[in-house]
Formats: sequence, structure tokens, C-alpha cells
Amino acid sequence: MGGRMPDKETSLNVAGHFNGREVHEVTLQSDSGMVARILTWGAVLRDLQVPLADKSLQGVVLGFDDFAPYPEHSPYFGAVVGRYANRISGGTFTINGQTFETDRNEAGRTTLHGGRAGFGQQVWDVVDASPDAVTLSIRSPDGDQGFPGAVTATCRYSVGPGSLIRIDYTASTDRPCPINLTQHSYFNLDGGADLSAHLLQVDADAYTPVDVDLIPTGEIVPVDGTRFDFRTPRPVLGGGFCDHNLVLRPAAQTGAFRAVAELASQKSGLRMQVETTKPGLQVYDGHKIAVAVPGLGGATYAAHAGLCLETQFFPDSPNIPAFPDSILRPGDSYRHSTRYTFLHD
Repeated sequence: MGGRMPDKETSLNVAGHFNGREVHEVTLQSDSGMVARILTWGAVLRDLQVPLADKSLQGVVLGFDDFAPYPEHSPYFGAVVGRYANRISGGTFTINGQTFETDRNEAGRTTLHGGRAGFGQQVWDVVDASPDAVTLSIRSPDGDQGFPGAVTATCRYSVGPGSLIRIDYTASTDRPCPINLTQHSYFNLDGGADLSAHLLQVDADAYTPVDVDLIPTGEIVPVDGTRFDFRTPRPVLGGGFCDHNLVLRPAAQTGAFRAVAELASQKSGLRMQVETTKPGLQVYDGHKIAVAVPGLGGATYAAHAGLCLETQFFPDSPNIPAFPDSILRPGDSYRHSTRYTFLHD
């Protein structure tokens, strides 16, 4: 899906209703003409249009033309997922000797992306909005999906300078609780039916192997000789499926921004650079995509239609002490920032 660049604008419109609440859509535009459309349901990045060299716009994320299909048909398209992005083994974890059971929404075996009514399936509030930024917030009560503590989280989308979109997250809690927020967009930089024209590079020397439930075994293993070796650009597809956490090089664990990945389309000439403050990157090649309704511009979304690059703490960190600590404690603040920058040849 593409078009021509509109005049710079911002808007806040009613997009629908969910559980008796209005769902709004905010439109942002950068100085380059990049346009981002964000729903308050799930803090979803519904559409992202990026200018090409000829000034036309290229859609780069999977989504739907309006809100209506999202609650039933979206596999987390563009959502901000939490309280805990990715998986928690058995839907259980222990903090200070107390065991908590969270919603096992994946085959009744694991907690995925915070449970069936996690942050990606709830309506967020608009705190403020401008032509190039919007801040959303959500309040999650103690016991929500089984997680301890009352949590307040915010997500700020901002665009520019140029074709850059930045997401900043914060969270606070009144009881110790695992927190792991991430952006779950499926990227496709050329509008093709799949990712066959895409190359990926990731600055990761190791990955976390998983069991049959895609739960990490606790090992951290070198990527050498595996299908998870993206240290030099190579095709996204081929060599088996990918839905794994890559361990970013140590500089990414300092809390400072670091360039960690680049996705490029050989068809459109677009490149997307990923920067983050988090230690892990979940690479999901979309092999399970099978959407029964039309996507943006009437597109059909099937296997490998888009690629997720989810900046994160490691999966199941609450149960694996050797992994980076994902427990947020009262008085501390969870902070996480990610930037996606789009460049064209």
C-alpha cells in the first residue's frame, strides 16, 4: 500500500468501541512526510507509511484498514504487549518465596504477551498528543492476568527527524512484578506477499535455545553454524523457522542506545535500522501468519508476510536467574526505548 505524501497533520479520531470504551486513532507525521497511525486499543501502530526516493509512500507494517478486525483477527499486529512480552513457562514464577500463576493463554501451557487480556488487548488513555508525538498510558490493577502489583505504564510514540519512529516506555509498580514491554509490529519493507526479498543483520553472537513450547532452556549458545547467525546480512527466509531471542552484544545492556539490527528490502531499496536499550531481540519470521480477513489495502496475509523484531528482556527471565533481571520493584522505574529509522537507496 502506498500513495503520495499529505500535508503535515495530527488528528485524534474515534475509530471504534471496545468493552464499552471508545477507541481512538492518532495520526502523526514527521518532517520527511512519514505518517504513523496509532490506535489506543493495544497502543497499536496500525499503519506506517515511509517516503521512498521518488517521494511516494511505502507501507512497512502489517495491519488492517480500520479497528474492527483487530480484537478477533490480529496476531498482535503493531501492539505494545505486556505486562510481560514473550513467554513465561507454565504461567508461573516466584518472587520472594511467593508463587504467582498467570493466565496460560497459549495452548493452556504458557503465558504469552501478558495473557489473553494483556496490554495489547486493552484500551490505553491518551495523555497528550502533538503533530509528531503521542503519549498513551494504562493502569493495570493488582492481580491483572494473575500478575502481582498495581502497575502504571506509558508508551510514547514520536516521529522524526526524517523517517524515524521512536517508542519510549515507562512503568512503575507498588509490588515486585516482572515487566517487559515491546512493540510487536510485523515489518515488510516492499509490500510483497512474503519476506523473500529481505535481508537481515543482527549484532548478536549468541541466542537462547528453546524447548517445544518455545521456552528458553536457560542456555546461552553461540550462533556460529546455526540458522540464527545474522552477524552479516543474509536472507530472512531459509534454513528453518525463526521465533527466537538473540542475545545482543554487551554494549546493548548498558541502558544506552545502540544500533543492533538492520532489515533491508532488495526490491524497494528501503532499509530499517533498529536501535534499542534492551539486551534481547526476538526475531519472529511470521511463519504462523494466516489471517482470514483482508489486511491494509486489501492485502492477503499468509506465512512469512512480515517480520517481528521485538526488543526485550529475555523470554521466561522471571524463572531463569542467569538471564537479565526483569523484576520491577516499588520505587524503581522501568524504562525502555527503541528507534526504527528508515533509509532508502
